Amino acid sequence: MTLPGGRPGPDGESPSPAQVSRRAFLGRAAGAAGVTAGAWLLAGAVPVGAALDAKGAPLSVLVLSSDLAASPDPQRFVFAIARGAKYDSTAPAQVGFAAPGATRATVAPTQLLKEGLPRGRGIYVIEATFPTTGVYQSVVVTRGKRIPFSVQVKSVAEAPRIGTAAPRAPSPTPAAPLGVDPICTRTPPCPLHTASLSDLVGSGRKVAVIFATPALCQSQYCGPVLDEVLSVMGKYQDRVSFVHVDIYTSNKGATLSPTVQAWGLPSEPWIYTIDGDGTIVGRLDGAISKPEITALLDHLVA
Repeated sequence: MTLPGGRPGPDGESPSPAQVSRRAFLGRAAGAAGVTAGAWLLAGAVPVGAALDAKGAPLSVLVLSSDLAASPDPQRFVFAIARGAKYDSTAPAQVGFAAPGATRATVAPTQLLKEGLPRGRGIYVIEATFPTTGVYQSVVVTRGKRIPFSVQVKSVAEAPRIGTAAPRAPSPTPAAPLGVDPICTRTPPCPLHTASLSDLVGSGRKVAVIFATPALCQSQYCGPVLDEVLSVMGKYQDRVSFVHVDIYTSNKGATLSPTVQAWGLPSEPWIYTIDGDGTIVGRLDGAISKPEITALLDHLVA
């Protein structure tokens, strides 16, 4: 699967929730009802539409997890909330998931994270279990409203998983750009392109790799995520090699870089951490907060 095409603009320009929802993996929000916490009946398919707040503005859920796969193990599920045409991830929220064929979802609290993300574009994170493949009818409870949406869970993950060997494909460097120009779309370019992943992975050196395209990002979380990595990496540089891989071969945004193709990534941005033997020990995708980045790096060097 390749990344959706199109150029919504640089990360400095906040996209509308409608722009983000064009990505193939986003859930569709719908329905409206007053709520209290508990188990919610999810009869039938989720209708098209959106819940309305007290002033009549539509509330919708933007699913930012792109690679959920059937597994008995918990997975990071991340989403945002929009009010009308603007992001509004500011109020506490609960979320529940009903497996294919089930009619009820028991909601659980999420963690609202804002640090390191654009103003007004916080994210909600929860560790959730998706044991079977298929479409999960789901619900977010926030501001006294119930917002149904759906989540697609794959049979097999597309991107490399924790506990597997990291691909040893090379990444672009000034000396060997691999047909990628520019190799960094950040302004100014970041300094994380001096060494190739093929030389680092499995070399005994711990590695953190950031897949992000600040100038062409579909979600426009790429720039903030890369900037946060740059802001915290000094604490870890004596023990970790940091590499940034941009997503496309050019600013046209038409062809994925060979490194992204080798990793099989379905979206952007991603952060992976890799131990000295070349085994993946951490991964985060979609919108990623500063506390999550530092926790991932702390785990890598522990």
